[in-house]
Amino acid sequence: MRDLVAGMTYLAQGQRWVGRNRRQWGFGLLPGLITLVGYAAAAVVLAFWADDFVAWATPFADDWGSPWVGLFRGALMTVFFGAVLMLSTITFTAVTLLVGQPFYEALSERVDLAEGGGAAESGLPLWRELWISARESLAVLVRVAVWGVLLFALGFVPVIGQTVIPVLGFLVSGFFLAEELTAVALQRRGVPLRERLRLLRSRKLLTLGFGVPLALLFLVPFVAVFVMPGAVAGATLLVRNLMGEETPEPSGEPEQGVPQPPAYW
Repeated sequence: MRDLVAGMTYLAQGQRWVGRNRRQWGFGLLPGLITLVGYAAAAVVLAFWADDFVAWATPFADDWGSPWVGLFRGALMTVFFGAVLMLSTITFTAVTLLVGQPFYEALSERVDLAEGGGAAESGLPLWRELWISARESLAVLVRVAVWGVLLFALGFVPVIGQTVIPVLGFLVSGFFLAEELTAVALQRRGVPLRERLRLLRSRKLLTLGFGVPLALLFLVPFVAVFVMPGAVAGATLLVRNLMGEETPEPSGEPEQGVPQPPAYW
């Protein structure tokens, strides 16, 4: 449980860091605002077509009597919007990080310098960093889409589909959201996607403690735009813990029996 609390603390520390550096926070709002406009337009379209989509996907229920067809399709609408929320949360972060790549990388470097006196540099040109970021974000989104399809299918299971599955969806969203945000600092350290996923899995509670509250915050309209700069700062602090660097864990010691991963320079 210490790791779970520590993950939440890193999220709060990141928000405090940008609160002390208002200029960096202000510039960090621009990528999120640009992305938000596109997602708002997509949400309007989805709201109009969701009923038709669920009806098209369940033609076998057309002959069901009332109220069963309404209850069944209403439950599926809940699962459908849950899957959409999970996917939109991850994709919003990925798109915002891609749009704001130069700023967020500079922000992450400043956090490293403030905390440890030094910051890793990838040494790659900007176009190369953007290409790697886009390619690895796409690979993450494929994994998220697979989880989304699986959870949507499990949503057909009575009771579990409307209780356990939404909770599992938030856990999956939180994990991959943390992956996207920590990628900014880990890419500078030369850690590829596969190793990043291994690092995060080695400290699941720490990762979920950071990512799940953020996923819940992202459900509130416009909140994602305002917390993104602080989320990047907090993710950098989280990375310093994962890599065994100088920043101490804010709450307790690492879980017993979990080895500290080596640095990948």
